[in-house]
Amino acid sequence: MRSKWLLVLVLVLVTGDLVEDARNGVTLDHRIFELLTLGVLCTTIAVSRADTARTRRAASELARDLERATDEATRWRGEARTYLDGLGEAIDTQFERWQLTPSEREVGLLLLKGLSHKEVASIRSTTEQTVRSQAFALYRKAGLRGRHDLAAYFLEDLLLPTQAVSGGSRSSAG
Repeated sequence: MRSKWLLVLVLVLVTGDLVEDARNGVTLDHRIFELLTLGVLCTTIAVSRADTARTRRAASELARDLERATDEATRWRGEARTYLDGLGEAIDTQFERWQLTPSEREVGLLLLKGLSHKEVASIRSTTEQTVRSQAFALYRKAGLRGRHDLAAYFLEDLLLPTQAVSGGSRSSAG
C-alpha cells in the first residue's frame, strides 16, 4: 500500500515539475526525457509489486505445504510409534549380541540414520578416521561388508509389501 502512495507522490511531483518546466521554457527534449524516466519508474514499481505479490503467494503456499508435511509426519510417527519402539529394541538387542562397544553402538545408530562418516565424526567430536575404525569394527563383529549391509540387516523386511513379509524371507545379511 505504501508503494501506491509513493507512486502518487512521484506523479504529483513530476506533474508539477513538467508544468513548471513548460512555464519556464524548458526544451521539449528535456520534458520527454522526464516523461520517459517517469515511465521507467512506474514500470519498475509495477514489476516490483508483481514480483512481491508472486513471492508472497509462493511463500504462503510453501508454508501450507510445510504444515501439511509436518502434520503428516507427526501422524505417521504416532501411528508407527509401537513399531519404531520395537525396531529400536531389536537394534539394541542385536548390538548386544554382536558385543559392540558403546562407541560402536553410537556410530552404528548414526550410520543407520544415514549420516556420513564425516557427519558422525562432527557429532561425536572425534576424527573421521576414528569413526571409520569404529564402523569397520562393527562390520567385522556383525559379519557385514559395510553400511549398506548394516541398513539392510535391520530394514530389509520392513520395506517389503505385507504379503512378502509374511513369507519370512530374509537376506544373507540377516
